[in-house]
Amino acid sequence: MTFYDILAQLAQGVSYTVLVTLVCSLTGLVVGLILSSLRRLNFKGINPLIDAYAYVFRGVPVLVLLFIVYFGLPGIGFKVPPLLAMALSLGLIASAYLAEVFRGAFNSVDPAEILAGEAMGMTRWQVLLHIELPQMLRFSVPGMVNEFTTVLKFSPFAYTVGIPEITKQAMTLTATTLRGIEIYLAVGVLYFVIYRVCLIGVQVLSKRYQIPGIGSV
Repeated sequence: MTFYDILAQLAQGVSYTVLVTLVCSLTGLVVGLILSSLRRLNFKGINPLIDAYAYVFRGVPVLVLLFIVYFGLPGIGFKVPPLLAMALSLGLIASAYLAEVFRGAFNSVDPAEILAGEAMGMTRWQVLLHIELPQMLRFSVPGMVNEFTTVLKFSPFAYTVGIPEITKQAMTLTATTLRGIEIYLAVGVLYFVIYRVCLIGVQVLSKRYQIPGIGSV
C-alpha cells in the first residue's frame, strides 16, 4: 500500500470531519451571536446568566462534556444522536468563546454611529441589526477563524461516539496494516488541507465584505 493509497482510504472520512466541523462551528456561531446580542441589548438580569454560561462552558473539557451528553443523558431517558452530541458539546463550548469574541467586536463599533441611529428615531433593535451587527461581524473575522481552527482540531473526538471521521478511519487502517507513522502523517496532511481550503474561503469572503479603510484580514 502506497502513501497515496493510504490518503485515498482516509479520505472516506473527510466528509464526516467537514460535517462535524461545520455543524459545531455553526452551532457556536448562532448561539454566540444570540448571547452577545442579548448582552448588547442589556436586558435586566441577563448579563450575569450569560457570564455564568461562558464561565462554565469555557472551563469544561470538550471530551468530558461530550461523554456527559452522549453517555450520561441516556441514563435519565434522553438518547442523543452522535452528531447532535457533538453540537451540544463542542458547539456550545465554541459558542462561549465566540460570545467573547463578538463582545469585543461590538465594542469596536463607533459609538457615534449608534448615537446617530438613535437620533434618527431607530429603535434599539434596529440599531443592533442595521448598524452594529454588520460591522461587528466584519471586525470579528479573525476571532471566528481562530475558533473555527480550534473546532477542527477537536473534531477527532467524534470518533468516540461512533462517527467515522478521519481519525476513526486511521485507527481502523492502523489496526490492519500496522503502518502508524505513515497513516497518521497522512491524517495530518488531510487536516491541513481542510484547514487551508476553509481559510482561503474565509479570506475571499473577508475581502468581499471588508469595511472600506480597514486593512484586510
